[in-house]
Amino acid sequence: MEICNALHAKGYTEPTPIQEQAIPHILEGSDVFGCAQTGTGKTAAFALPILQLLSNTPHQGRDAKIRAVVLAPTRELAIQINQSFTDYGKGLRLKNTVIYGGVSQHPQTNALKAGVDILVATPGRLIDLMDQGFVHLKHVEFLVLDEADRMLDMGFIHDIKRVIKLLPVKRQTVFFSATIPLEISKLAGAILNKPVQVNVAPVSAPAEKVSQCVYFIEKTEKRSLLFQILTDDKIDHALIFARTKRGADRIAKDLTKKGIKAEAIHGDKSQGSRERALDGFKNRRIRILVATDIASRGIDVDKLSHVINFDLPEVPETYIHRIGRTARAGEEGAAISFCSPDELPYLKDIRKLVPKDITSMPHTFSTGSVSMGNSIAASTHTPMNRGNQQRNKPAFRRRSPAKA
Repeated sequence: MEICNALHAKGYTEPTPIQEQAIPHILEGSDVFGCAQTGTGKTAAFALPILQLLSNTPHQGRDAKIRAVVLAPTRELAIQINQSFTDYGKGLRLKNTVIYGGVSQHPQTNALKAGVDILVATPGRLIDLMDQGFVHLKHVEFLVLDEADRMLDMGFIHDIKRVIKLLPVKRQTVFFSATIPLEISKLAGAILNKPVQVNVAPVSAPAEKVSQCVYFIEKTEKRSLLFQILTDDKIDHALIFARTKRGADRIAKDLTKKGIKAEAIHGDKSQGSRERALDGFKNRRIRILVATDIASRGIDVDKLSHVINFDLPEVPETYIHRIGRTARAGEEGAAISFCSPDELPYLKDIRKLVPKDITSMPHTFSTGSVSMGNSIAASTHTPMNRGNQQRNKPAFRRRSPAKA
């Protein structure tokens, strides 16, 4: 009843597809292997049944032992997941807390000493506090790996394996990933016991209601094109992805000089700075948030209209993660990408992965003597018909490799 009241207070009326599929299996005690993008309701898909099952045998105060561990790739996502447990578990005699790096460990260790049923953690801080004797995993009944593909991308595979070795063999494991490359399948096979697989979208596919387009442009012209695009009032709330921390800072600084409220978020920022930027973005005091891929995990913003790939990602699955920030919960959204000559191989790989057309867009900026040739213009993903194909040819030519 308490969980139902909490859901009612949050305004939830019916489950999402991933919740419909996953919750019954988790309640029945099965391991679950889920393929679900961000914004599909997957946090509630594992949090609600875990709360229900743990509430049947609660422990109080300092007698509370860690019985559920949720691993997340970044502190932002970990904080978000922990807040969900707090919201859904109101009225239950269960305690949850979150631990992550980049901040003092003392408040976190104090919470652990007071007794915790559900621990949400980033792998690095979890290992650190385990080594110091603040975290003991012998009573864990549930393990959740959220955004497992991102954790592998960030190099957490050894930390994850170390944690798993310290868990009881008899446990229930829930494994969520937005994409399922071979490495993820191998990891899932190693830690799951006869799992039920649930999917809410085609593997490695972006949200259906995301319109996607690309501007072929010289790297030196990207910033000018960005300023021009952001003069459109329809882009009222946008997340911009940059490849480097320095690049993110520079974009945010240049936008601010142009009178556009923008902040950058990346791993070198303090936790306080990151939280202030996220809060300002979520509450629309900041129009533009510029992020690196690692820092973007856990950004959960309602009705985000646009995602802009200032730099294309080198890994095509990362493109799926990025544009999954918009068009959540059935809303529509747009993904705009800039592609310079040296990024053409990245775009080619993305187009192999993405089943939906990525429309080539014209622009008015000078691109010198560059034009692309036919490697992508002839792609089946080009949305124009042959009569209009000239318009879609990128405005630059692939440079010949330098002679030795």
